[in-house]
Amino acid sequence: MSYVMAAATEREARSLLSAEAVRARAAQMLDIGLGDGLAHFTVHLDRMDAVVDAVLAATRRSYPDLNIPFHARWRHFVLGGVDRWSRLADTMSWADRAARARAEFDLAIASVLLDAGAGAAWRYRDAMTGQDIGRSEGLALASLDMFAGGAFSGDPRSPFRVDADVIAQLQLARLQSGFQVTDNNPLLGLEGRVDLLRRLGQLVTSRPQVFGTHDRPRPGGLFDHLAARAANGAIAAPVILAEVLSQLGPIWPSRLELAGIPLGDCWRHGAIKTDDATTGLVPLHKLSQWLSYSLIEPLQRAGFDVTDIDGLTGLAEYRNGGLFVDLDVLRLRDLADVERSHAVDSLLVVEWRALTVALLDRLAEHVRARLGRDRTSLPLASILEGGTWAAGRAAAFARRPDGAPPIKVISDGTVF
Repeated sequence: MSYVMAAATEREARSLLSAEAVRARAAQMLDIGLGDGLAHFTVHLDRMDAVVDAVLAATRRSYPDLNIPFHARWRHFVLGGVDRWSRLADTMSWADRAARARAEFDLAIASVLLDAGAGAAWRYRDAMTGQDIGRSEGLALASLDMFAGGAFSGDPRSPFRVDADVIAQLQLARLQSGFQVTDNNPLLGLEGRVDLLRRLGQLVTSRPQVFGTHDRPRPGGLFDHLAARAANGAIAAPVILAEVLSQLGPIWPSRLELAGIPLGDCWRHGAIKTDDATTGLVPLHKLSQWLSYSLIEPLQRAGFDVTDIDGLTGLAEYRNGGLFVDLDVLRLRDLADVERSHAVDSLLVVEWRALTVALLDRLAEHVRARLGRDRTSLPLASILEGGTWAAGRAAAFARRPDGAPPIKVISDGTVF
């Protein structure tokens, strides 16, 4: 391959590391589905009104004044109306706003990477209330308690930090203990979570020019890297994602590469056609987008204006995706697939996740129309929070006692 061809292929590979590519490929998948061309799903947009009703009902239950925050990790640190992180952070004497932002980046990055599906059986016992809390909220609280207790810090005098050299050597038993995992309280993908944090630590250590410009290497150093890219105090949300994907991309295990570029949460599906080296590839970047949404508020608190929040996409995860399956917008061609477990790289799961992203864009238009709002006053991030995730969970529990998603996915702890 010539240098020019190799450079072109590298540019094409990097084009997949963007929200724009996620949205475009998802829309292509939906178009194929609407033409009845997918192997595993049929699409029924006439059922969308029922989804809109469910999302609006969930939104009004949680946010009756329709003042809806972004779908971000920070919501899961609120328990019983008490914002656990804010209460902790407000007791600290931060050197400046950037110091708090670095700590919040540390917490958000570690917590989001630990946020893949927990499974129906796992629970976290909250020491403050005695409650047993499962799924994302339980994972969030467990990660916050570990963070606040200095589990990821190399300095006993400064617990609110994640030091790269500490997590690079993180022991399985440490996370097992912190997340209260036992034979009777199993957590899906525990080894995958530990491996991901170790990879994060190793990567951050190897890139001090990105993560160590104002402190020892730590994930929170990404704040300074992004701050340096702001123009007149503003930074676009898709730029946050692009940097997350570029700087953290190598931590993802066993994934596709193109021209030596790790593609992260990106999968093969032969129905997706392009005229370049990226043909057949479907980027989704669920955890990276979830993280990007979660980095917006620390940037705002530090004084930056985050623009084009709707430039990010909906999240291709099982609550959003389950909503469309449970409410009949998406129907499996083979009903026996409900009983099977599916690998995350299976064509069925790739179809489901891509369709979810495209349908969330369609859904957002309907929700805004019903409420008389626009993209500025009701961005997709708020519709997800209001919203689709809660409605997906409610639909799951209405149909299955354990609230499991309608399609079983084999999780390795790094995608769902």
